[in-house]
Amino acid sequence: MKKLKKAAGVLLALALALVTLLGTGTAVRAEDTASTTTGNSLTITNTGATEHTFELYQIFTGTYGDGTLGNIEWGSGVTTKGQAAYEAADKAKSLVNEADAKAFADELIDKGYLTTPTTSKVVASSGTYTFENLAAGYYLVIDKAKSQNYDPEKNNQVNGASTSYIIQVVGGKIESKTKIQVPEIEKKVADANNSIEAAVTDPLQVDKGAWKDAADYDIGDSIPYRITGTLPSNYGDYKTYKTYTITDTFSEGLTPPTRDLVTVRLESNDSANQIQSMDITENFDITVSGQTLTVALKSDKDMKNITKNSSDKIVVYYNAKLNEKAIIGATGNPNTVNLQYSNNPNQGGSGEKGKTPDDTNIVFTYELDVNKFKDNNSDENKTNEANFKLYKELSDGNVKEISIAAGIDDKTYTAKGLDDGTYILQETEAPNGYNRMEGSVNFGEKSYDNAFEFQIETEKEDGMPPKLTSIMASKTGQSSDDITEDATSGKISTDIIDQKGSSLPTTGGIGTTIFYVIGSVLVIGAGVLLITRRRMNKKS
Repeated sequence: MKKLKKAAGVLLALALALVTLLGTGTAVRAEDTASTTTGNSLTITNTGATEHTFELYQIFTGTYGDGTLGNIEWGSGVTTKGQAAYEAADKAKSLVNEADAKAFADELIDKGYLTTPTTSKVVASSGTYTFENLAAGYYLVIDKAKSQNYDPEKNNQVNGASTSYIIQVVGGKIESKTKIQVPEIEKKVADANNSIEAAVTDPLQVDKGAWKDAADYDIGDSIPYRITGTLPSNYGDYKTYKTYTITDTFSEGLTPPTRDLVTVRLESNDSANQIQSMDITENFDITVSGQTLTVALKSDKDMKNITKNSSDKIVVYYNAKLNEKAIIGATGNPNTVNLQYSNNPNQGGSGEKGKTPDDTNIVFTYELDVNKFKDNNSDENKTNEANFKLYKELSDGNVKEISIAAGIDDKTYTAKGLDDGTYILQETEAPNGYNRMEGSVNFGEKSYDNAFEFQIETEKEDGMPPKLTSIMASKTGQSSDDITEDATSGKISTDIIDQKGSSLPTTGGIGTTIFYVIGSVLVIGAGVLLITRRRMNKKS
């Protein structure tokens, strides 16, 4: 076969141009003399997060020299049927750009024109492998079929995706990197202290800086959530993109939203870097089953018809509720989200799928324990004969009353499911014969007697998973009773000791003394008046 320098030049230029589509290709050493020897190599670096099985197919052979591939013939990787379908030289000449090369690889695979691979090798994540002793030629490297497909029963190939085709002219020692890109999923919860700022319950109105990995809430609160899914940076390589399924699993302390309260939006940045948002909920099937929310691209929809831009984001908004099953303390109330996605750009974006790692966030809530004693805080003096009211101060000057009740056995007054913020504890009734605790609190337009004010502050650490690192409680006002806290249990505790009261509504001995003095003066005055009257009667 005659030497096709023109076609060879096109192929070499094509191989180098494929860097943008397929990875990095670098000619480390190119033979300057025509050669069909086997002293050539192709080194592949696996840039993916999973183990890959790479298969190498020889498409064309030829002689490599002067920067060109000549004397082009079919390689061992193409079947007899495939070879009969085209003239090797004519086919090589027709490959003038990246799209042509990819279409040719698709055709070889779709029509079954590939033989068994010349060789294959398992390469670990971030690992490299060198296919050595290769004859000069034109080679195709692909992932083994379905080797990156996520199997939920095995939970394998998490974060997996097939590389775009690596199509490379090999002459000398060549290095190439895979082009493996996967989407990401992120879940955030809105965090706010509603003793300081007004609570925002509409997730679409939450300030950008309020989205966190962890938050504190009262039991019964409505909690705004946001899930953000991305697209792979090689999204443009996909003809279709048919799989996009978000699975969100809640712990028992969180009540999932109803399906009609879930919104899906497409968000992108415009030329001025301002977020543009569009409702795309109608393109998704939304289901709630038990503690699991699923948001899945409908089977008759294609993400490529919704957006063409790899930088766009699919964002899910909703509210969940912290319920009576909420766990108190550092364990918290987590929920996890993951994304299943199309992961093979070489198969039209349908069929094979990958799965992201789980992303977790946590809602924390706390408990107040009040230990009530008569006279002193010895165990035998602990009592449940008093009554208390607990209020949370709100940023608008109002308060929210929170249930607090005493246990029958341990006699501890408990309020479960508290957010961070500022609270007022008021003793409304003391045991018979005892005074209520001292202190008062002024808040808003109201004064609370026999009360003290306290704050709950927390520190949380973002991460996987997020953590509650500390909880701090402190009192204000006139009360001197101690207050303690424990981050692990999430409990804030205080002892309140009542003292016996007087039979008269006085504040101490001085009041009684004054009473006695006034009484004596009145008695003496009455005696003087009586004697004076008797003397006057005698004179008359």
